[in-house]
Amino acid sequence: MGKNCGGGGGGVRRRSLPQPPPPLPHSPIYLTEHSVNSWLFYVTITLFFAGFVVGQAGLYQAILMFIVAYLIVNMTVLSVCAISTNGALDAGGAYYMISRALGPEFGGSIGVMFFFANVCGSALYILGLVESIVDTFGVLPGSSENVLPQGYWYELLYGSGVLLICLLVCLVGASIYAKATFVIFLIVMVVLSTIFISFFAVSPKPINMTIPGQNGTIHGYFTGFKLSTLKENLNPKYTADYTTGNMMSFAAVFAVMFNGCTGIMAGSNMSGDLKNPSYSIPRGTITAVIFTYIIYNILCLMVSCTCDQKLLQYNYGFLKDINIWGPFVTIGIYSSTLSAAMSNLIGASRILYALAKDDIFGKLLLPAKKTSCHGNPWAAVLISSFFVQLVLFSGKLNTIAGIVTIFFLLVYAAVDLACLALEWASAPNFRPTFRYFTWYTCVLGIIGCGIMMFLINPIYASASIAFMLILLVVLHYVSPSSSWGYISQAIIFHQVRKYLLMLDVRKDHVKFWRPQILLMVANPRTSTQLIGFVNDVKKSGLYVLGHVEIGHLDEMPSDPLQAQYDSWLSLVDALNVKSFVSLTLSDSVRHGVQHLLFISGLGGMKPNTLVLGFYDDSVPEDSFQQLPGFSYGGGLSGLAEDESSLQPLFPPIRAARSPKALTAKEYVAIISDAIKMLKNVCLARHFSQLDRRELLSRKSGQVSIDVWALNPLRPDSAKYVDTCSLFLLQMACILNMVRSWRGAKLRIFLCVESGHSTGEHEKKLQQLLGQLRIKASIRTVYWDPVAALHWHKQMPKDDGSEESGTSTYANTFPSNSMKISDEYLVAVNQMILEQGPDPAVRFLYLPRPPADTSLYLRYLEQLDIMTQNLGPTLLIHGVSAVTSTDL
Repeated sequence: MGKNCGGGGGGVRRRSLPQPPPPLPHSPIYLTEHSVNSWLFYVTITLFFAGFVVGQAGLYQAILMFIVAYLIVNMTVLSVCAISTNGALDAGGAYYMISRALGPEFGGSIGVMFFFANVCGSALYILGLVESIVDTFGVLPGSSENVLPQGYWYELLYGSGVLLICLLVCLVGASIYAKATFVIFLIVMVVLSTIFISFFAVSPKPINMTIPGQNGTIHGYFTGFKLSTLKENLNPKYTADYTTGNMMSFAAVFAVMFNGCTGIMAGSNMSGDLKNPSYSIPRGTITAVIFTYIIYNILCLMVSCTCDQKLLQYNYGFLKDINIWGPFVTIGIYSSTLSAAMSNLIGASRILYALAKDDIFGKLLLPAKKTSCHGNPWAAVLISSFFVQLVLFSGKLNTIAGIVTIFFLLVYAAVDLACLALEWASAPNFRPTFRYFTWYTCVLGIIGCGIMMFLINPIYASASIAFMLILLVVLHYVSPSSSWGYISQAIIFHQVRKYLLMLDVRKDHVKFWRPQILLMVANPRTSTQLIGFVNDVKKSGLYVLGHVEIGHLDEMPSDPLQAQYDSWLSLVDALNVKSFVSLTLSDSVRHGVQHLLFISGLGGMKPNTLVLGFYDDSVPEDSFQQLPGFSYGGGLSGLAEDESSLQPLFPPIRAARSPKALTAKEYVAIISDAIKMLKNVCLARHFSQLDRRELLSRKSGQVSIDVWALNPLRPDSAKYVDTCSLFLLQMACILNMVRSWRGAKLRIFLCVESGHSTGEHEKKLQQLLGQLRIKASIRTVYWDPVAALHWHKQMPKDDGSEESGTSTYANTFPSNSMKISDEYLVAVNQMILEQGPDPAVRFLYLPRPPADTSLYLRYLEQLDIMTQNLGPTLLIHGVSAVTSTDL
């Protein structure tokens, strides 16, 4: 800003590049006993540097600059009007709009920057007023006598005095501020009238000008209305600015001019003091924009017709010299500057009060919550004035002006972003009464503000954005949860719905298959290790935690699942797994699982794999004791009492001799149901023994994943690879691709009988692994003694053909399975245990349950014997093709 705030006449000393003079009264508010109407005439004294714009850029480019500047401003004005008419608006202005739309993190960071923008803005106008006073009254014309002492400390004293006046007015409250602003508004309207009258009433005359650094006096001319003067001022004539020596350009002049167009938020800052802000803000802001745009263009045209280019280029305060009474201009400058300083001070205090009231920064802003009996946040006013006083110590107008403008532009871009997010979310409750906006205007506003920030000062712009991002990240971790609603959730919902509709199950291809898992959990207290493991094997697919609550809704006063849902979500957060939660109420576990298999997921995202814990007589262990953030009693440690809805209220673990929620036959029936529904099935056993922390501590290569791809109930299945075996290999490979399991060795065991062509079997398997791009080592196991223990009944002839290898029989529990001896199953178990060091997890082939339900118990008994003491084991039965050798 610089001495141009003073608007002095010829001979006034200049020290800096012209910056926009302070605005006129931003928000004259008519206060009555019953209503408050806000007409936000943020008319600026940019009138007094319109000559600078025309003198450098010419009339054509000056008009173009105002069109571009007001297009940018109007985009933000439309967003402000839309948000302010979409509901009740409280204290905080732009901060309140942004925080309620984009959440506390974004709102808090922008609120802090908007607070400092207003603080620096208030200091800027105070320093400008002090410079104007010193220019006018510092030295008497024609003498060297000082009327007012000058110097850094004296000017700081004058600025502190002006700040004290603003502070006293703001401490009294919004009522006295509004009345004072309205009086100032009337004064400035009179001054503007005299300026326009002077173009017609004052006779042509020369005006003497003294330029610092040059000897002598040069002359500029006020010619009155002449066509020759207009022609001279039509085209640009960029020169070096005499205050700094910098060469002017379109961008430099536009940046200076645009500073005067950043007053659109001054009235909305008073939103908490307006009786009906949704009515006052749109009408006042739009009226102010239209009014000032007309005034700017008329003034530029009059200046172009009456003042020669030299006068416009070298005398930024020429309006005082051509006015019918020079002191009128001085009075207008003093009044508007004082009004702008008060406007920014009271705006900063309202933003600080809103931040404190929302507890964005916790106890740090606790003092700013204090208010008077009339609701005036006097503590926030005092704190804001303290920061203004600190800024006054700098005394550097140009530096402050650049920071203020960029901060304001960043806030305007955030308002446009908030409106854009609300529009894109398409939420039914976003229905502002002001409808003259679209998402195009929001995007144009964001782009325009961004371009102007970097055009004015790329260094300040980059630093401001970086500062905002740092605040955003900090607030993301320290700010409390809000009940304002999160626009991100609304946008995500809107976009996901569209993409789900585009996800056509008829276009599924095996190349892009991924596991979409439904994990049934009886009690999370005993299943945390399994929940984490399944999260690893989902491979960015759908993951659903399912739970069946036994009961009948008609016998209950309300749905019991609603109270449990938050506890399950807290569990998901604590375990840091990426899963959904699906709960159901049913008369039996089997029917409940059927429900979840039918209805879980949506569209093309539905579970294709069911994972169950193993059915045995082992004593459950409470894994919550080792879970960080959970207390043994079942609650989240460290949470407040009023957050009890977030505490997991899971039942205690089942006692050793307590009855189970389902029978063994029902458990096998669930497996059979899932396979009939063409779902892959995985049974997880001994996963309470899985210690992932120990696995992560081991060096690469010391952890192994073992895969047994043969059907243990069909010894001849070692000769072929069926769909289930391929699914087994795929799941093991997926686990090996996860970052935490990437260092594990994948070992595939090939069971052969001695005397057969072992090398040929290995070669075929190695070729298959190469085609499937699976990196694994093959371990050959001679299992003649084990196979000899199999039943002696003649098996169907196997001619080695592909058809026999992929027959339905090969993937089915044999009808004579009762003849499989326990001795054979124990031998299979021992054979697995004898293969080197214990792996982290084993993948075993899960035979299909028998069609005869009377054999269910025998089937489960055989699985139990075969997997005894194997450690973490996943029995897998696949029914879908999951591998592809095509590109």
